[in-house]
Amino acid sequence: SMIVLSRGGGGGGGGGDGSGLSSPRWQQLASRPLSLSAGLCGSEAPPARADATFKVTMVPGDGVGPELMTAVKEVFKAGDVPVEFEEFHLSEVQNMASEEKLDQVLTSMKNNKVAIKGKIHTPMEFKGELASYEMRLRRKLDLFANVVHVNSLPGYSTRHNNLDLVIIREQTEGEYSSLEHESVTGVIECLKIITREKSRRIAKFAFDYATKKGRNKVTAVHKANIMKLGDGLFLQSCAEVAQLYPKIKYENIIIDNCCMQLVQNPYQFDVLVMPNLYGNIIDNLAAGLVGGAGVVPGESYSAEYAVFETGARHPFAQAVGRNIANPTAMLLSASNMLRHLNLEYHSQMVSDAVKRVIKQGKVRTRDLGGYSTTGDFVRAVVENLRHRPVH
Repeated sequence: SMIVLSRGGGGGGGGGDGSGLSSPRWQQLASRPLSLSAGLCGSEAPPARADATFKVTMVPGDGVGPELMTAVKEVFKAGDVPVEFEEFHLSEVQNMASEEKLDQVLTSMKNNKVAIKGKIHTPMEFKGELASYEMRLRRKLDLFANVVHVNSLPGYSTRHNNLDLVIIREQTEGEYSSLEHESVTGVIECLKIITREKSRRIAKFAFDYATKKGRNKVTAVHKANIMKLGDGLFLQSCAEVAQLYPKIKYENIIIDNCCMQLVQNPYQFDVLVMPNLYGNIIDNLAAGLVGGAGVVPGESYSAEYAVFETGARHPFAQAVGRNIANPTAMLLSASNMLRHLNLEYHSQMVSDAVKRVIKQGKVRTRDLGGYSTTGDFVRAVVENLRHRPVH
């Protein structure tokens, strides 16, 4: 239990302020013995690193995932980002999924603590294993919280502009428990599991997030008028946790009304917290408000791991190999990942470049009403990295 102390000043990014390796911050890091971080550390261990390079697990996934990851790698290379990827191709539809493959990904993630991934497409047909690889990965790493920050992009106008809301969803239980059976022929029972422990945990996560980010309201989304016990327990858990955060306003709203309100007047919301299925639907609805699946980043957290992905998780299979996917969401997720690694300078550099391309409006992928290819967009971002105004 003593090992936790090894973190010292927190594994800050090497020269993340753009000052190179000569900064005292970096020397202080370099002089710290790193022997302890060789896999026996508690959750406080800094991410695995070799000479100031952060190792990150990369799972490109299916659909346009691999193309989006190529975009991330090109932008990172152009921006000299000190991150090294350990890549794993895990896919259920391309027969690249096996227990062994899943274990490799899990081992890599446990060592690196940080991952970036595409969507692992789940086939609809029943093949004897109810839980998808996507779900099993989440469970094994206990990635209980999914955060999608829905933020309008300056320069791309939609019906509602200047949106800024956060959707926090529980993603280990609820309807995604993979507990289904045919009780009698033609009758399927599908169990939705809600526990006090996990409901309180996601509620606490939402209030902590709101506190840390200076947000002032959390809204719990539910259907407790119909599912009085299940969603009732979720709602009760949120209300109990809310009392511990008197400075943050707490409200609750029924899921169907929430969908209508999001479309009519999304400005009334700040942070929303909800169980699994509602969160999945609301993530996508909210992404649609600011430009769709191609522009909204997302991330999933456990107590010790962070996985960065797109906010609306679609494989976008019809676009594969056509060079038309919008890399914005994945690049912004990658930028958030760099901030998580304390590489503030590089994080800002990547997000600024992406946002500048969108604001200039000359390079637009099809989903945003333009004719540019994925490649055109990445080239424009790289161009912006090179001609960056000096701060």
